[in-house]
Amino acid sequence: MFDLKKLLIDVFDPQAGELVAIVVDEPTEAVPDNDGWRARRKMAEEWRGAFTKLGAERGFEVRPMVSFPATGANNSDLPSRGTVGVEAVDLLEVLSGSTLVVAMTEYSATAPLAKIADDADDFRAASMPGVEKRMEGTALAADYAQVAARCKAIYDAMDGAQLCDVLFTTGHRCWFDLRQRSAEMDDGFLPRGKEGDPIINLPSGETFIVPYEGEILGLPSWTAGTIPVVEDDEMVLFHVVANCVQVVEGDGPVAERYAEFFNDDPARSNIAEVAFGVNDMAEVTGCVLEDEKAGFHWAFGRSDHLGGVVGVDDFQAPGNVVHQDIVYAKGNPIQIERADIVHPDGKRVTIIENGEYKV
Repeated sequence: MFDLKKLLIDVFDPQAGELVAIVVDEPTEAVPDNDGWRARRKMAEEWRGAFTKLGAERGFEVRPMVSFPATGANNSDLPSRGTVGVEAVDLLEVLSGSTLVVAMTEYSATAPLAKIADDADDFRAASMPGVEKRMEGTALAADYAQVAARCKAIYDAMDGAQLCDVLFTTGHRCWFDLRQRSAEMDDGFLPRGKEGDPIINLPSGETFIVPYEGEILGLPSWTAGTIPVVEDDEMVLFHVVANCVQVVEGDGPVAERYAEFFNDDPARSNIAEVAFGVNDMAEVTGCVLEDEKAGFHWAFGRSDHLGGVVGVDDFQAPGNVVHQDIVYAKGNPIQIERADIVHPDGKRVTIIENGEYKV
């Protein structure tokens, strides 16, 4: 059975003197509530209760529930004001003044939390957008020591590489430029003082990298190819050149919508991430937070929170900001035939072959 206390210790190992904040976003007139969101806020209360009991044993403090009005968009900047319990507060001050933040939100707060971490010496956060109670029986119940080992194996394969060569089961192919970048691991470990990225998703289990985006004068990005996407039973082809979706091919409403979406704000077309999800307890259900931990995925839009260069200021309006993952795991309509990591000397390390991980 799922043991929440064990998970909190295994992942966060909170210490005496820490200040923990459990954070939720709240529906507004512009962003109406839904059943899943209500259940998530109830789950957040349960987790806060578990943290409080653990804090009594270990000597750390847990804030009253921290909330803020929902942004309505994934990875948009957070509002300036929020609430701690019933008290109105400066949200940035409360979050940055906490040593551990667990954000169980409807809309992803990963990017703004990463921005806080850049300016704080003793701060770490787990972002859990869209988390569901049922995940306590799937991806949250994984053996995170095993997850970490898988993440490290792929991380090592990516070290010093220049391309990720991906062949989809549709026969389409894309090459992702890994030059000028370093891979990161979201391996489910976030103790106080951890070296490296102080922001994780939870459930965890992926090694990711931002493809080179061509920001160096005279050094264009090599990311190019065709990426197939299926949505609402319609297959759309994204034709990529220089790390951006340049053409959307398709005859249906999904293709039309994506073409307008990218045309309305070109920053959305940036290839912002390529990643391998390795949590063997993750199930594909349509919730991206868990789906992406089950297999290969890539994302478009904002990348600065993951080590890239495209941020809020590159979009035409804050409301246009997006970081959207597209997943190709078992259970998705399109999967990965083969994915190789290519090194400058021509060496290839096969990560996925015939839909199965080889590392």
